[in-house]
Amino acid sequence: MRTPLVEMRDISIAFGGIKAVDAVTVDLHAGEVVALLGHNGAGKSTLIKVLSGAYRADAGEIRVRGEAADIFTPRDAKKYGIETIYQTLALADNVDAAANIFLGRELVTRWGTLDDVAMESEARKVMGRLNPHFRRFKEPVRALSGGQRQSVAIARAIHFDAKILIMDEPTAALGPAETKQVGDLVKQLKTQGIGIFLISHDIHDVFDLADRISVMKNGRLVGSARCTDLTKDEALGMIIMGKCPPGAVPGPGANAA
Repeated sequence: MRTPLVEMRDISIAFGGIKAVDAVTVDLHAGEVVALLGHNGAGKSTLIKVLSGAYRADAGEIRVRGEAADIFTPRDAKKYGIETIYQTLALADNVDAAANIFLGRELVTRWGTLDDVAMESEARKVMGRLNPHFRRFKEPVRALSGGQRQSVAIARAIHFDAKILIMDEPTAALGPAETKQVGDLVKQLKTQGIGIFLISHDIHDVFDLADRISVMKNGRLVGSARCTDLTKDEALGMIIMGKCPPGAVPGPGANAA
């Protein structure tokens, strides 16, 4: 078996005595998309915030490339090549793509001024890997389409050597053409060996993009399965009823009330 890019083993976290995540184990390999599914409150966002360093787990272990990883802050996560692209994208609307890619990590000249030429050059290189048709480098990102804004957010992550991406509802509120554009971006990232945890409510989206799913309910893992081993209806059964079909590997939360 290949060593996973990242493993989260028996992760638990509670708020006010209520377990938001209860002994959940998931993993992710290089060049793979794993979708985390479940209703609001199932615990998937909390689990992923542990990986991103936004929350600190009460119990469990994170391993990156087979080695124990101490992730207590977002800065720690970045050190391990883990980047999060939130639904809001966290872009500065009033500046262009290059300024957003280098936001907080700007390049400067030897005179201490912003090196706009170098930043645009690097932005063009990284966008060329992701979205060769992107041309709107001089415009503020507020003028870009939803799919183009996703491109900028992803470019910012991979320019700084992200190997593990967390994508939170990447196609929410996008039209069909933009959704396809984001799907093409995800497929391009896979070819570069980047592993992606995808949080999505759109089951069609998931089956188009993901290699595997892991379903949570009431803070526990219902089960995991390859998308080719189950139907969309079976996946919905896992989400709604906690029922694990024959093609899935059951977790501790299977058939949970």
